[in-house]
Amino acid sequence: MAWKIPLSDIDMGTAEIAAVTKVLESRWLTLGAITQEFEEKFAEETGAKHAIAVTNATAALHLACVVAGLGPGDEVILPSLTFVATANAVRYVGATPVFADITGEDNLNISPESIRENLSPRTKAIIVVHYAGYACAMDEILRIASEYNLKIIEDAAHASGASLNDKGLGTFGQTGCFSFFSNKNMTTGEGGMLTTQDDSVAEHLRTLRSHGMTSMTWDRHKGHAWSYDVTDLGYNYRIDEIRSALGIVQLGKLKGNNLRRQALTELYREMLAEIVPEIKMPFASINGNSAYHILPVLLPSGANRLVFMDEMKAQGVQTSIHYPPIHTFKAFREAHYPSKDLTLTESIASREVTLPLYPTMTKDDLMQVLDAVKKSLKISVN
Repeated sequence: MAWKIPLSDIDMGTAEIAAVTKVLESRWLTLGAITQEFEEKFAEETGAKHAIAVTNATAALHLACVVAGLGPGDEVILPSLTFVATANAVRYVGATPVFADITGEDNLNISPESIRENLSPRTKAIIVVHYAGYACAMDEILRIASEYNLKIIEDAAHASGASLNDKGLGTFGQTGCFSFFSNKNMTTGEGGMLTTQDDSVAEHLRTLRSHGMTSMTWDRHKGHAWSYDVTDLGYNYRIDEIRSALGIVQLGKLKGNNLRRQALTELYREMLAEIVPEIKMPFASINGNSAYHILPVLLPSGANRLVFMDEMKAQGVQTSIHYPPIHTFKAFREAHYPSKDLTLTESIASREVTLPLYPTMTKDDLMQVLDAVKKSLKISVN
């Protein structure tokens, strides 16, 4: 369907086309010098000592679990209000996901109190998700991790360019995992990045992303090696030069586009309060600088979400849900993973709707969305 206002859109133009064309003309398409440049620039942007590009954020999460030493018998605490990849990565290594509740209506991030409630002698790690690009309560979570000797993995799929206390999100834990999927703040179509401050972790990640090999095709092409050893069970998680070229250009636009997202988010908050005060916007109070990745709102209790979203669709405005809680999916219900009370996650997730937000969105676009919201809400509560 042709949407009048899509949920998301990308800022991509002649610079990206030129960058990709240059790679094609070079005739070197697999991981090489362009990827190395992308990694260096991303590390500089986030303040990470190392950045390791991979094929997508799910691969990044998987490798983060591997280098954290997670395996069968280990428990990992994470939010249920996230994309299923966060929990799947834990399952890939044979560990057990334990779902913690969110903080509340104004903060959809994982609750430190719920993390404490879910601790057990088998807990080995915490995965935090910086929902919508807003920083989790990292000071308290770091205290918990230190107290119980737990690894922290940051799912920063929403958080490219975000920071807390002037420190880039993705640099607080042992590893940070970023997504460059097509709806993210910066995109390579598919793609991801791992960040770490630890030299040995970085070396391990680089080995794991390419079959556990000690040298890459690029090394041999440049004459730096003629053969290789395989020192670990590795994976084919390499990114390619085409996507890395896109990433370099997109990274250059990230700061400006995030500022545009911020301005639109602030306008949404102002106009929703004026036009449709029954609808609440989380994250009125935030710590640090958000990436403003998506625009989640909460319908009032009693509103029919499906009717609301259908009415928005009828008016040409695309909406979505972020997210159906992972613990409600069949594959996770049947596994009977241990978790404490998830009342807030379930009640708030049932009311959440994501409205359009993207840097090329205009004020007129936003006002059309709000007009549709007002009409759709009226129908959904009748």
